[in-house]
This record gives sequence, structure tokens and C-alpha cells, in this order.
Amino acid sequence: MGSIYGGLLAQSGNKVTLIDTWTAHIDGINKRGLKIDGPNGLQTIKNVFASNNINNAASSDLIIIATKASKVEEVAEQISTFISKNSVVLTIQNGLGSAEKVAKFIGREQILLGVADGFGASVMKPGHIHHNAMKLIRIGSLKKSGNKKALKICRLWENAGFKVKTFSDIERLVWEKFICNVTFSAPCTVFNCRIGELMDSRELWEIALGCMREAYDIGQKRKISFSFDNPETYVSEFGEKMPMAKPSMLLDHDNGQRSEIDFINGMVVTLGIDMGIKTPYNQTLCAIISSREASFKS
Repeated sequence: MGSIYGGLLAQSGNKVTLIDTWTAHIDGINKRGLKIDGPNGLQTIKNVFASNNINNAASSDLIIIATKASKVEEVAEQISTFISKNSVVLTIQNGLGSAEKVAKFIGREQILLGVADGFGASVMKPGHIHHNAMKLIRIGSLKKSGNKKALKICRLWENAGFKVKTFSDIERLVWEKFICNVTFSAPCTVFNCRIGELMDSRELWEIALGCMREAYDIGQKRKISFSFDNPETYVSEFGEKMPMAKPSMLLDHDNGQRSEIDFINGMVVTLGIDMGIKTPYNQTLCAIISSREASFKS
């Protein structure tokens, strides 16, 4: 996802540095350009620089954190050593809690939270990214005083070809994506299927909706002002936009890597325990995934 963000922002004339720890990906981008394959065909973006040294981002006006949720706090701490007071940090992850992790090290007035809807990105090979669709980027500020910054960043992304909206209710922003993540992440991973395959199976889809309903009930108890009354319709419409996509959790398992389960379906279980709400669907799928990941090396 970070490669898509950076690549299209570079293509529209911005100076972009991509930071990653994957040496082969970095070398591929610097030698052959960044290839992005999607609904608009194959594009090769040459005017982008990749590095494994985060200090190369020190002069940036906008820093986008697109890591896994488990790495956000580590990256935010590194950024805090060089970020200027006029720079903006936009953090975009699945699950809950990323913005608060960034706020441990960076002023809340400098933080924006982003939510990506309908992307389904994956790595084809080093230096080559694929995405199924590019529906919407939602952006909101942690503080009401940051709305002007959010609007400015929104225009920047729009000029790069993204569909972007700003939101003042940041909790709704996060939770509406969260219940979609909960619906598809663990179920697709446990049953090893794409989003469309999950929805086409009556038995599997009912389990996925069970996961969703538990998250939605918790959101309602937390007084989240959802923009819809029928959560089943909402997640169904979300999934129908990208039936061939695999959630990032399933892609992690395909590569033998640990997933973000603790920040997605696992967070439903954690919040349920805290609030005295039973979450048997999410608890069962989390147990299966955790058992599988115990044998993974990373």
C-alpha cells in the first residue's frame, strides 16, 4: 500500500522517498522504477527513490506510515527524532489504535489518520505492486484544529489521482473500516478464500457476519455514530467492490508471516472482555489463526 501511495504521489510531481526494510524491493525500485499494476493498467514510475534508512525522510513535509499495525509505534519513535514542527504524519493501518501509538511520540496536532477503502494491494515481486481497485481514502485529524491540514493533504492526494474525503468524526472513520476488516480478515484467512468466495458460501458468510455483528455491537456500546443502520448491507457492499481480493491477513499467511490479528479480530475479543460482551465468533477464529502463526518464523 505504501508503494501505491508514494508512487502515485511521485507521478503527480511530488518528491517522494520510500522507506522499507526489504532490500530486494528497494533495489528493484531504484534500478528499474516502481511498477504499479491496477485497474488503469501497468505504470512504471521512475522519479521515486527508495531506501532502508528512515533518516532519508527527515526533510519531508508529509510522512505516511503505511506499516503493519505492530510496527507503528517503533516507526513513530524513529520519526520523532527528526520531524519538524510544520510536518504532518499521516498513519494508515488496518485495525484500531494506530493514531494513539503515534501520539506517544508526536504532537496530536501534527497527526492525521487515514483509512483506505477498496484497495486490496499485494506484491507481485520486488519493485512490482498490484492492486484490484482504488475506491476511497478517508482522512481525519486527531484534533479539530487540524482540519485545515487535513483539507490541504486531501487536495494533494486528489491531484495524484486518489478519491479522497475528509472526516471530522475520526472515531466513525476508524470504526466503519474496522468492522469491514473484522468481517473479511480472519474468516478469509481461516477458510483460505478470496472475498467473493467467502460471500458466495452461505455457511462461511454467516460466520463472517457473526464476527462483524460482535464488532458492531461493541461499537454501538461505545456510542460510535455509524453512518448506516444496516451493518450487513454496509459490509456486503464493501466486499462486492473487490471479490477477487485477498485480505492482507491472508496474504501474510500465504507468505508464512504473522498477521495483524491482534489489532483486528483480536481487538474485538479484547474490547469484548473489557466491556463484558461475549465474542465467540472472533474468539474462535483468533484461536485458529494464533495456533497457525505459532509455527511461523516471522
